[in-house]
Amino acid sequence: MPVVKVLDTHVTYAVNGQGPALVLVAGTGGNLDSNWAHLVDPLATHRTVVRPDYSGSGETTDPAGELSLDLLAAQVLAAAQAAGADRFDLVGFSLGACVAAQLAATHPGRVRSLTLLAGFSHGQTPRMQMQSELWLNLIRNDPHDFARLILLTGFSPAFLDRMDETQLTQWADAVVVSNRWEGIIRQIMLDMRLDIRALLPRITAPTLVIGCAHDAMVPKEHARALTDAIPGARYAELDSGHLAPFEQPEAFLDLLTTFIDAPQI
Repeated sequence: MPVVKVLDTHVTYAVNGQGPALVLVAGTGGNLDSNWAHLVDPLATHRTVVRPDYSGSGETTDPAGELSLDLLAAQVLAAAQAAGADRFDLVGFSLGACVAAQLAATHPGRVRSLTLLAGFSHGQTPRMQMQSELWLNLIRNDPHDFARLILLTGFSPAFLDRMDETQLTQWADAVVVSNRWEGIIRQIMLDMRLDIRALLPRITAPTLVIGCAHDAMVPKEHARALTDAIPGARYAELDSGHLAPFEQPEAFLDLLTTFIDAPQI
C-alpha cells in the first residue's frame, strides 16, 4: 500500500480505477477498507478513487498525541496529491465530513465538489458530549459492548430487525477487529472539541449535504445546519441510520454519482 509522509506521519492510502479523481474520507474509527471497500468497484469504473487513512486509522503511523482537523486535512490533501490528483471531488463521512469541510474551506482551488454524509459542524452539544464520553468509557472497559452500541445507534431499527443473532455477532466482531483502539480514542476526543462553524461560509465548492432520516448517532439536524451554513449547499436525505454506506449503499451511490457527474459542477 502506498505511503506519503506528512510532518511526522506516514499516511497510507489506496488508489483504484481511472478517470477524474474522487477522494473518500472515512469516519471515526473507520478506515479506507472498513468504510469504503464495498463501494470502490462501482466508483472505480469511471473514477480514480483515492482512500486515505488519517491518523488513528488503518496502517497510518504517527507519534501519537492530540489530533487536529488541520492535521487530518493536510494528510488527506497529501494523499490526493501523491495519487496525482491536483483537483478532486471530495466525500467525507461523519468525522470525515468535518475533515472534508475543513479541507474545502482552506484549499478551495483543490476541491471540485464536496459531499458531506452524516456530518456535523461541532461536537459541543450536551448529547454528543455524553455519547462520546460513553464511547470512551466502553472502549476502555468493554470493547464488545461498545461495538454493540455502535450497531444499536448506527443502524436504523428496521435494518437491525432484519438481522439474526449470528449476523449481529458478526457485525459486532467486525467493529472490534477493525478498530485501532488508541487511534479511535484520539479521534473521539477530536469529535468532542472540534468546531468548524466559522469555516463553513468560506466553502465555495458545489456542496451536497446528506442527512440520514433515522440517525441516532448524529441526528439529521446536524446535516441541516451544515446545509444552512454552506453557501449554495443542497440537502438530500437517506432512509437510513448513521451507517448509511452499509445500510443504503446503492441509494448513497446514486446520490453521489448524480451529483458529481452533473455538468454544472
